[in-house]
Amino acid sequence: MAAKKMDNYEILRRFFGHSAFREGQEQIIDALVSGRDVCGVMPTGAGKSICYQVPALRLPGVTVVVSPLISLMKDQVEALTQCGIPAAFLNSSMSASEFSETLADARYGAYKLLYVAPERLLTDGFLAFSASMPISMVAVDEAHCVSQWGQDFRPSYLKIVDYIDRLPRRPVVAAFTATATRAVRDDVVRLLQLRDPFVLVTGFDRGNLRFETQAPRDKYAACVRLLRAHPEQSGIVYCATRKTTDELASRLMDDGFSVTRYHAGLSDAERRRNQEDFINDRRLIVVATNAFGMGIDKSNVRFVIHYNMPKNLESYYQEAGRAGRDGEPSVCTLLYGAQDVATCQWLIEHSSDNAELDERTRAVIRQRDLVRLRQMKEYATTTDCLRGCILRYFGDDAPESCGNCSNCLSEFTVADITVDAQKILSCVYRLRERGQSAGAELTAQILHGSQAKRIAENHYDTLSTYGIMRDVPVATIRAIIDELLRRHCLETSQDEKPVLLLNAASKDVLFGRKKLSRRVPVPPKAEKTKPVTTVLTGKPAGDGEDALFRQLRLLRAVIARREEVPPYIVFSDATLRAMAAARPTTPEAFQELPGVGQKKLERYGERFMLLIRMNGEGRV
Repeated sequence: MAAKKMDNYEILRRFFGHSAFREGQEQIIDALVSGRDVCGVMPTGAGKSICYQVPALRLPGVTVVVSPLISLMKDQVEALTQCGIPAAFLNSSMSASEFSETLADARYGAYKLLYVAPERLLTDGFLAFSASMPISMVAVDEAHCVSQWGQDFRPSYLKIVDYIDRLPRRPVVAAFTATATRAVRDDVVRLLQLRDPFVLVTGFDRGNLRFETQAPRDKYAACVRLLRAHPEQSGIVYCATRKTTDELASRLMDDGFSVTRYHAGLSDAERRRNQEDFINDRRLIVVATNAFGMGIDKSNVRFVIHYNMPKNLESYYQEAGRAGRDGEPSVCTLLYGAQDVATCQWLIEHSSDNAELDERTRAVIRQRDLVRLRQMKEYATTTDCLRGCILRYFGDDAPESCGNCSNCLSEFTVADITVDAQKILSCVYRLRERGQSAGAELTAQILHGSQAKRIAENHYDTLSTYGIMRDVPVATIRAIIDELLRRHCLETSQDEKPVLLLNAASKDVLFGRKKLSRRVPVPPKAEKTKPVTTVLTGKPAGDGEDALFRQLRLLRAVIARREEVPPYIVFSDATLRAMAAARPTTPEAFQELPGVGQKKLERYGERFMLLIRMNGEGRV
């Protein structure tokens, strides 16, 4: 197509409607066009897709994009088609005739990008197609799936190298991911056999996201408060299990929220219907397990709530990162409870994700998962800057305070916990003297003097440390135990049900050689919750610009329904906000908006400009 004669900026402007590249994009594009392999690590929403879509239009032949999920492929192909770029996908959702027809069209040069599931790469039909066509580039999306160090290892990704080796000529190979630690990054380069790759890590910070952690006594009430702070806005609520997902979705629906649900236990038809209801804004909120979301490019998700703590920070940051993909301010909240750790531990122990691996490899992965779970818990319970914790985990530099997370925005006092810490460590010691041991929750109950049945059955009530913290709430005792674990003054075993263990640092605290303190949040003064539209945008609700924005959204929804595409595929919220602010009434001015390429100007421009003109004349 003619686009291959254009330079990077002409393609970016004409097809994607942007006048400038984001950090790292042009460097990656230039490397790929020059024939050099690439490993790109860029946060969700940073524009990884542009990095292989632009070179795909400049290179001859076809670009094969390896993608893990049907929903991701569908999203990407719809977005490219809207921009005037010929693309298609091949996956298990297609009938045999549809699959064959798409391949036949591809052979005649109908597409520049072909999205393929990794399981399809080595099928006879696709290998025959690949041998007959010039494959100029293989782009691997969600490349962390190739690594056993990654949070979402998929053995099918190991087939990618076999596919590349069977091609008549080796194409340039590009690997992209959003959540790769150094170990995962090294695995991606090694396992995909990238040759002298250009490796670029743009940083993991998402400045438009505000991170929050809460440890509420009543999670449901806390969740409702958060949802009511986001009226008429789209969001995701993640749960750890299918049961919790069903129960929470049902309860929220009964309380009048616009909710649907998503997990792997639903039928294919219901999952597809519920996902489309959310994507197309027919339902504002989806309650889901981690089966939902990878590759979902819905740009106007304004909040993500984790009703349960995920198993690791990679998963948390990937899931939280589905908020604010359009760059608009958004909120990511983790509702932490002590039971979350036990649930994650059970999920790790009983995971069937890697059943095809040998026992030794599964054991290694299990140990890695347990280490990552401890790191996730540290994030959930820390009083330090949350953004800093995330960035340091991924190897980025981070300031002591970001000024935009719940910890940095909260007021704290410093409490001396040395004596309480000594009582906790003494309890662990006394249990060991008897040949007994206990986990964090049971230890807290012993110290608090719980009269639970298992306390008496195991004679914990005869310990000298039983009830010595009777005046301290169990939640506070747990928080101090978490602080001891974080300071490495206490450890946990590697068992299926971990118990507390003393170490050398424990003795320093026990014998008074080391003092300990912790930051304790000061309860905020009660105030009326403000709608997040005002808090995040800084614009008073109901002003002219905001009213026009709402009208533009309504027009977008009408067009999206008519064309059977998600609203954000027409225009993102960020584009509509720029439209409401600039109020363009000529094609030249309209195309200056971010996200408005030539095709979208031709397809939608006049309708949106008409609405703007009518608004300016007072006729709405």
